[in-house]
Amino acid sequence: MSVMKRLSLIFHSKANRALDRAEDPRETLDYSYQRQLELLSKVRRGVADVATSRKRVELQIKQLETQQAKLQGQAEKAIAADREDLAREALTRKSGITQQIHDLQGQPANLQGEEEKLVLAQQRLQTKVESFRTRKETIKANYTAAEAQSRIGEAMSGIGEEMGDVGLAIQRAEDKTAQMQARAGAIDELIASGALDDASSINSGDDIARELDALSSASDVESELARLKSSSQPQAIEAGDGDVSQQPAVQRETSEGGPS
Repeated sequence: MSVMKRLSLIFHSKANRALDRAEDPRETLDYSYQRQLELLSKVRRGVADVATSRKRVELQIKQLETQQAKLQGQAEKAIAADREDLAREALTRKSGITQQIHDLQGQPANLQGEEEKLVLAQQRLQTKVESFRTRKETIKANYTAAEAQSRIGEAMSGIGEEMGDVGLAIQRAEDKTAQMQARAGAIDELIASGALDDASSINSGDDIARELDALSSASDVESELARLKSSSQPQAIEAGDGDVSQQPAVQRETSEGGPS
C-alpha cells in the first residue's frame, strides 16, 4: 500500500470517527422528519395545483361554450337581417371555438385522474410521515433514556473511584494515627521506667545532676573501700596470731613495729 493510500485511509477513518462522535441521532431523525414534511407539503401543493388547473380548464370550457352560443345567435340574426357575410363570419368563429372546446374537453378528466393519484400519494405519504414521526419520537426517547443512563453510570463510576480514593486516604490516616499512638505509648513507658527523663528537667538541672552524680559516685567508692577494709581486718588478725618465729625477720620487725 502506497503512502498516499495509507494517508487517505487514516484521514477517512479519523474523519469518520469524528463525524460519528459529532452526530446526534435525534438531530438526524428530526432533520429526516423535516425533509419528509417538506416533501408532503410539495405533494399537497401539487394536488392543489392540479385541482386549480382542472378548475381553470373547466371554467375556460364554460366561457368558450358561452362564446359559441353567442356566435350562434349572431349568425342567426345576420341571416335574419339578410347579412350572409356576417353570418358566415360568426359561424367561422364559432367553428374555431368549437374546436377549442373539443380540445379542452378531455383535459378535465385527465387532470381529475392526476389529482386522484396525487391525493392517494399524499395520503400514503401522510401515513408514512405520521408513522415515522411516532417511531422517531420513540427512538429519541429511548436514546435520551440510554444517554441519561450512560451519564448516570459514568457519574456513578466517577463517584466510586473518588470514594475509593477517599477510602484509601482514610486507611492511611488510620494507619498513621495508630503509629503515632503506639509511639506515644512507647515514649510514656520509657519515661515512666526512667529510661527517658523529662526534657525540661534535664535542661533545667544539668549542673546539679552532674554534681549529684559525682557525689553519689564518690560516696559509692568510699562505701566500697570501707567495706573492703572491714572485710580484710579479721584476716590480718588471724594471720598475726600464728608463730612469730616462723615469720621472716623483716616481717616480724614490721609486724612488731620495727626497732625502737
